[in-house]
Amino acid sequence: MPEQIGVLLVNLGTPDTPLPGDVQCYLIEFLMDGRVIDAPWLIRNYLVRARIVPKRYKQSAKAYQDIWTAEGSPLKIYGKRVEKQLQEKLGSRYRVALAMRYRYPSIEKTLDALIQANVKKLIILPLFPQYASATTGSIHQKVMEHLSKKLQIPEISFIDGFATDPQTISAFCAVAKPYDLNCYDHILFSFHGLPQQQLIKACQENGRRKAVCQTSACCESLHADNWKCYAAQCHATAHAIAKQLQLEKSHYSIAFQSRLGKDPWIEPYTSNRIAHLAHKGTKRLLVFCPSFVCDCLETTAEIGMEYAAEFYKEGGEKLDLVPGLNDHPEWIAALEGLIKRASP
Repeated sequence: MPEQIGVLLVNLGTPDTPLPGDVQCYLIEFLMDGRVIDAPWLIRNYLVRARIVPKRYKQSAKAYQDIWTAEGSPLKIYGKRVEKQLQEKLGSRYRVALAMRYRYPSIEKTLDALIQANVKKLIILPLFPQYASATTGSIHQKVMEHLSKKLQIPEISFIDGFATDPQTISAFCAVAKPYDLNCYDHILFSFHGLPQQQLIKACQENGRRKAVCQTSACCESLHADNWKCYAAQCHATAHAIAKQLQLEKSHYSIAFQSRLGKDPWIEPYTSNRIAHLAHKGTKRLLVFCPSFVCDCLETTAEIGMEYAAEFYKEGGEKLDLVPGLNDHPEWIAALEGLIKRASP
């Protein structure tokens, strides 16, 4: 019998419940990650515990309550479904397990369970199509920190990202099939934002000068000099989906959401873009969120509720949100492909 391979699927995380106290604990753990807020520990600790979380946790709790289901958090519900269906697809040679970077199930305990099951190889798959230090990088660091304490470390394969993976692109297109794209005035691809400074530092780390990357035209196509740039990967994902859906360039645009703080983030901001489209006469808007693989706070609440309300206020008549990949069969097939290509 072939040696068994462990597959660790990791998503961002979710509060244990939508109650304010649990949301507060989740936000502190999340925002205290040095890859999320890139500042010295003392400054980060002050910002998170004294400024950001006290102002946001009650509002965030209300948003979580709006998306919470009878089964619990959508992020965890779909994660467990994907875990089960992917296990069935891959078969007995693989052992699939889901973990969250923040809260539960924890990376540490899930890794321990895989190692105790005597897997000979580990494949680490963060569920983020585009690589960013704050997401995929943070997961990789957490995995390495935990495994570095072990006497015996199995062979490890890290999957960095899959921004233009053909099967993943097909899965994003598949979840959009119920929508008649010709009925919309415009298609918006909204990705999670990052501080511009994080992108510039990443470019410098790769030997590129600060002036080269200003998160504008240089990020609008993916090439040899910027292949690890988060913004460039987001543009590449959007263009790949648009190409498969046969969208004209004038019929879609790209923006970035979820800005936190006053520092410049990747532009254009989704809220500004939606307002601009409404002012120009866009009445029917369809929004994709291809940096997220399942329905979550940033999609269902931020886009589907908050930004939709802004769109209507500015004169828009209909905003539809394309669902996440969730547990769509084509997404399961895409994951199967990624894992098998990473297997010996």
